[in-house]
Amino acid sequence: MITITFVSNDNKTVSAPPNSNLLRVSLREQGGIPWKCGGGICGTCRCHIDAGLENTDAIKTKERKHLSEADFAAGYRMACQTFVNGDISVSWQPRPAGAGLRKPDPATATPAPPATDSQ
Repeated sequence: MITITFVSNDNKTVSAPPNSNLLRVSLREQGGIPWKCGGGICGTCRCHIDAGLENTDAIKTKERKHLSEADFAAGYRMACQTFVNGDISVSWQPRPAGAGLRKPDPATATPAPPATDSQ
């Protein structure tokens, strides 16, 4: 078994089998990593591997859409795409309500209907 410490959740420590998906462990053990889609689409599950980065698997294509090379070098990963093969400590920033949602592209957004005078 490996040990995962959820630093941002009062250092909660759990055990998991090797090659476990970080987000799935967080959900199962109530680790607290924020998420929305769980499939690498929204980027909400961005987290920082505080210790044990060498115990994570290779960076996935979906992660490259949300994180930069500088982010990876600093230890950031997406929990939904990361599998763990040794002990790690992970932290994250709490997300305000509505965070992680993409802003509409003004070029493709549907314009609001014109205001009408209701007097």
